[in-house]
Amino acid sequence: MDRVRDLASTRAAVIFTKSSCCMCHSIKTLFYELGASPAIHELDHDANGREMEWALRGLGCNPSVPAVFIGGKYVGSAKDVLSLHLDGSLKQMLIDAKAIWF
Repeated sequence: MDRVRDLASTRAAVIFTKSSCCMCHSIKTLFYELGASPAIHELDHDANGREMEWALRGLGCNPSVPAVFIGGKYVGSAKDVLSLHLDGSLKQMLIDAKAIWF
């Protein structure tokens, strides 16, 4: 769990994903379109991916991917991120965390 927390706080925006997950791809694309360059950690390509997935679940990430952290804080899964985007607050969160500049 410490590794997940450390990775989640290394950059302003961090996304834990799996390469086969279509919602993970959609969330990554959304962040890129907003001008963010998040740190991406693909659990299925990491030697400790299973342990990190269990740690994410232990932190309340359900489903475990995509798990989005902004400013070191867990924001949510795809559903939560899309809701934040639709109400206009995702962009402000990224600006506040200095993941994007305007």
